Amino acid sequence: MAKELRETRIDSEVVFKGGFLEVRRDRVRLPDGRPTNREFVVHPGAAAMVPIFPDQRILIERQFRYPIGTTFVEVPAGKLDPGETSLQTARRELVEETGYRANEWAFLTRLHTAIGFSDEAIDVFLCRDLVHAGQALDDGEFLEIEIVTLGWLVDELRAGRLTDVKTQIVTFWLERIFAGAWPWPSFERI
Repeated sequence: MAKELRETRIDSEVVFKGGFLEVRRDRVRLPDGRPTNREFVVHPGAAAMVPIFPDQRILIERQFRYPIGTTFVEVPAGKLDPGETSLQTARRELVEETGYRANEWAFLTRLHTAIGFSDEAIDVFLCRDLVHAGQALDDGEFLEIEIVTLGWLVDELRAGRLTDVKTQIVTFWLERIFAGAWPWPSFERI
């Protein structure tokens, strides 16, 4: 027998509102009727891109992430701007961050990165038929790009050096797809 697990919002307040994120405190009613508080980060959403070259090498980035205080290996990603779809964000961010545009795109999966305290969702896209168009980083954005093999990503993951969750998940997906265990998603020419 399935139990009702849903919590119902009673009221809500904004605790902090910054230029990028918002922190909310909601009063909720638990499934058993008792009230409690839930605090969480409201995120605009993001898109991640996995640029794949014809020889199945993958474009990655190295970027310093201030909250953790270290440089991470990541697949390119960026936050949604108001009114953008995740595919529009992916296409824009790919050119800005890497200098490449892609003519073929396929949705891979949606990730909820920190479900205990944030509503962030990242839509992940594979992209190919890459053409170099010139990088256009945002003001104050610094990163390096590199083209690597799936084997390199797997080795970095196994060695504990690939700790960005979206890039770990992408590595697992690519491992299955490249091996033929899972089918390639359907690409659209854009």
